[in-house]
Amino acid sequence: MIDLTIDEPTLESAAQRARERNIRIPTFKQMQNPSLIPDAISEKLREVGLWDLDPLNLFRITWKNEPVASGGQYGGVNYLELPSELTGSDAKIVMLIGKWFPTGAHKVGAAFGCLVPRLVTGQFDPVNQKAVWPSTGNYCRGGAYDSNLLACESVAILPEGMSAERFHWLESVAGEIIKTPGSESNVKEIFDKCNELRASGEDLIIFNQFDEFGNYLWHYTVTGPAMVEALEASMQPGETFRGVALATGSAGTIASGDYLKQVFPGSLIGAAEATQCPTILYNGFGEHRIEGIGDKHIPWIHNVKNTDAAIGVDDEATISLTRLFNEPAGKAYLIDQGVKSELVEQLSLFGISCIGNMVATIKMAKYYEMGSGDVLVTVGTDSMEMYQSRLVELREERGEFTSLDAAASFSRYMLGAGIDYVQELSYYDRKRIHNLKYYTWVEQQGKTYEEIQAQWYDPDYWTSIQAMADPIDELIEAFNAKVGLG
Repeated sequence: MIDLTIDEPTLESAAQRARERNIRIPTFKQMQNPSLIPDAISEKLREVGLWDLDPLNLFRITWKNEPVASGGQYGGVNYLELPSELTGSDAKIVMLIGKWFPTGAHKVGAAFGCLVPRLVTGQFDPVNQKAVWPSTGNYCRGGAYDSNLLACESVAILPEGMSAERFHWLESVAGEIIKTPGSESNVKEIFDKCNELRASGEDLIIFNQFDEFGNYLWHYTVTGPAMVEALEASMQPGETFRGVALATGSAGTIASGDYLKQVFPGSLIGAAEATQCPTILYNGFGEHRIEGIGDKHIPWIHNVKNTDAAIGVDDEATISLTRLFNEPAGKAYLIDQGVKSELVEQLSLFGISCIGNMVATIKMAKYYEMGSGDVLVTVGTDSMEMYQSRLVELREERGEFTSLDAAASFSRYMLGAGIDYVQELSYYDRKRIHNLKYYTWVEQQGKTYEEIQAQWYDPDYWTSIQAMADPIDELIEAFNAKVGLG
């Protein structure tokens, strides 16, 4: 749960730090609906770049930023419609675009949801403590960024095998960077480093996205409603919303599915993972290249009981489609196949895990035999801005990407996406997956038997977390009043 116990002395110190650094904090309501942000703040943002290390950019943690690099205001939710000419599916796919968050990824919101409740209760001391951000990539970037804007010292932990762009950017933002062995699938090594830091005696708080319910809450409260708004803007009379498909990763983003099920009863949640590391599908393990989705465990904050299907995505599909969407021969081929050039030029908005989400959504549509009146939604976490080095590596490894390569990739991984490695989950399938939490979280990470049981059997467990946004907003408003900047 999210502890809202107040520590008054530390809270006073945090407010003083915010006053000195000219920091005001947005509420969940303002991130969901930026029209609630004071006009004075919006006007000041006209002079601020989207990635600038300026506390004002806390007010850009929203899906509704104007899609420009600097000086943008607010508009509707940033999304794209993926037509059948691209996907090979008759169902419409709506994809939210994370590129237009500060840092270029929506994880900056998840990190906000974890840090800010501790800050506005006085449970985190920005003067004397360090904020530790363990991640396979974008979350620790978001955490380091949020920490910088909130005048907190940060430590970023991520596997050494992540893209070079992540490390280059972190060097200018994070107080310290710790590289752990491996890559996307090596989450246990990250946990081990966190335990080592806890035992060091250093004054720090670890914000582990895999068990921090602020991650779940931010996506339920902000991403979920953003999806509904995008759907309302996109859907035509006679169309029906059928569900959402997302890589589980930390299980933050998939919390949006809990919100969608409440708005659209009967809609489905598909949980995706790499077939090379089939933890949900087969209680399995392995290595993969879908950058940014940690696995080999079930996140503590994943509401497994609400998940309807498990979907395996071949990591070769994401690599091949990354080249198809970004290499000149690939883009030319897509245009020849009838994909509008305007959309082709926007495909660089899809990062590697975003492409994985798209493939999972296509497979979900095909498994459930969805047609032209059906609509699905997914999320583009980040863009290719963080993966240009991967394109260079792929050219060096595989040679130039030709029109024949483009034809093969498009035919096999888009038009040819099938229903292999898709499992519709029964009650006991879901319980089996949920029970895997025991080995990671109860045996290794100090969670209790009582709570893992409550996650499954207590009907109020997840809804009580969902209801915490308003109390946190009240604490944020009280904090801002204490800071006294108007």
